[in-house]
Order: sequence, then C-alpha cells, then structure tokens
Amino acid sequence: MKTRRIHTLHRPAVGPTRLPRLLFVHGGYATAGCWDANFLPYFSARGFDCRALDLAGHGASDGRQRLDSFGLDDYVEDVIQVARGIAEPLILIGHSMGSVIVERALEQQPAQAAILMAPVPPGGILGATMNIAFSQPSFFGEQERAMQGKYSEKALRTIRDVYYSRETKTEDLIRFARLFQSESRRAILDLTLLAMRIGGRRPKLPVLVTGGAADAVFQPGLLRFTASRWQAEAAIIPGAGHTLMLDAHWQAAAARIADWIEALP
Repeated sequence: MKTRRIHTLHRPAVGPTRLPRLLFVHGGYATAGCWDANFLPYFSARGFDCRALDLAGHGASDGRQRLDSFGLDDYVEDVIQVARGIAEPLILIGHSMGSVIVERALEQQPAQAAILMAPVPPGGILGATMNIAFSQPSFFGEQERAMQGKYSEKALRTIRDVYYSRETKTEDLIRFARLFQSESRRAILDLTLLAMRIGGRRPKLPVLVTGGAADAVFQPGLLRFTASRWQAEAAIIPGAGHTLMLDAHWQAAAARIADWIEALP
C-alpha cells in the first residue's frame, strides 16, 4: 500500500469522551471541509472524537497536480492509512462516493460499524448521470462554472435542484462552494463501472444507510439496494437533499446518525 501525505481535520470530543471514534470520508468533488461546516462540531459537542480526511488529490493532501491518476482503490488506501493511526473502536462514515470507499475499506480494515450516507448504488452512477443529463441538461456546465467562482442565478438554482433541498439558502450555496473542487476522471470511471467489480469479503457489522427524501442524485428508493447488501437499517431524512452534511436539514441527519451510534451495543 502506497503511503501519501494525507491531510486530516481533527475535532476532539468536548467534555466526557464517548467511544467509538469517528472517521468521515467525503464524496466526489468535495474536500474534508464539507464535514467541518456542521457535522464535526456537532459530533464533537456530543462527545465524539472526530476526524475527516482529504482524499489524495483533494484539499490539502498530496496529489493535486495529478488528481486524474487516482482511482477508488487509491482513495481506499488513504482511508486505511488514516484509520490505522486511530485507536479502536472506530466507525467509518462515508458520503456518496465516500460510501463506496468505506465499503471497500471494510474489506481490509476492521471497524465497529459503518454509516453510508446518500450512497452510490451497487450498480454505479451511470443511471444517475443519465437522469441528471435529461432532467437538468445544463447542470454539468453550470457546475463547472460554479467551481470557477462564477455564481450566476442559473448556476446556483441548478446546483440546489440537484444537490440540495429547496430550503437551502442561496448565500449558503455560495459559502459552501469553497469546500468543493474537481474530481478525478479515473475515479468517475470507476464509479461508472462499479457493477463490474467483484467485491472482496464483506464483514458482518452494524451498518446504517441513510439518504435524503429529496435526493435528486440517488433517489431514496435506491437506498434499499445498499441496505440489502449489508443487511442494514435504512433511514430517510425528510426534506433533505443529496448533500446531507450541508443541506438545510443537516441537523436532522446528524441527530439520526448520532442517536444510532449511541444505541450501538
């Protein structure tokens, strides 16, 4: 396994420390900062020691200049590298693409439990990509312009329609933009061909699968496929969009996850 310099954000527990420790894995086009806006302070305040990593080529980690060379298995190596430096027990929490990375990491890295937020379906992203292309034909161009700092009214409206709930404020969309970046083309290809991969050993452990009722990327009905793979509990957050940790309904998602963790044996 290759070792890279992987940047992490650390929010120690406030007050009496609860176990287990939490490691958050961001999704495609994102950075660790997407967790630090709401989730890390929230879980830290509830007594959990929290970390979030920038995957290779993202945020402040190594590889920004060769982002397209990294695939999902490289990202899995990053998660395992960071996880092995954290004392057990540990819970892995992944969002969207990060859920795939967590699932693969669990084939090699023990954990007490896992939480898969707005997970990529087992069949990959092709169906979702085609659905967005037909329903929001301007989305991909507007997303690219937004990442360049060009926040037209159309771009903000389109991004909210795809990634967030309608209650998410425009000023928050602009504030969140700095937490996102380009994604590896190789990783996107891996997600497209996801159904062709033969997985490794799937450990038996508690898993929570959660998504937003208003998720326009991976519609809530798809959660059952991931939940079935893990014999997991599925929870749908009313009103929430795809980007659960930043959405206007983020607190409901965080509370549901925290309550589930605290109820673990």
